[in-house]
Amino acid sequence: MIRRTGILLTLVALTWTAAVCGVPERGSLLPGIDEDSMRVRLAESDLQPLEGIWYYPNEQLTLGIERWRGDDNIQYRIILLDCDDAETLPGMIMGYIAPTAVPTKYQMWLFSERDRLTLLKPLNCVATLSSSGTSLTFDPPHWRVKVRVNFARFLPNLFRAISIIPEKVEERVPVGFNKIYPEGGDGNPFMRIRYL
Repeated sequence: MIRRTGILLTLVALTWTAAVCGVPERGSLLPGIDEDSMRVRLAESDLQPLEGIWYYPNEQLTLGIERWRGDDNIQYRIILLDCDDAETLPGMIMGYIAPTAVPTKYQMWLFSERDRLTLLKPLNCVATLSSSGTSLTFDPPHWRVKVRVNFARFLPNLFRAISIIPEKVEERVPVGFNKIYPEGGDGNPFMRIRYL
């Protein structure tokens, strides 16, 4: 029960952070956007290192990241371009990105739930752009809450009777996106063998 409460508080805090930062609470659909139209849009603009077409191997998704002028500091949006899931349509906004004081680090919000065709509950994580600009990695939040009760109450002012301690779970390999376009140019994700 206490563990669930801690997880719930973490999710509420992440959702509240998204709301405070101006991230929409639900995703929307941009009709007529697919990989070909995204290439045209990107070719017609002055690209930033983060902008382009990306492949997310963990979920087998092709995504577009483009500049977007939202509320506050949010400057990019993530748009689904292609996937195997028939219920997920090209043109769905999957998340948002905001720059930070560190040039290679970004705040990223990805929608974590779906209600039919609507994406909901943006969760926040930190994303890192590689020095070559070909990969964008992030470590999804994974925390566990530990509650300690001090029944002895020895030195109660020094050692509190109840304390809640967030504890990081085992280290995981970060997941992320690989850039396909513009650097890849040939339509293949980086580091994939191209047979002729």
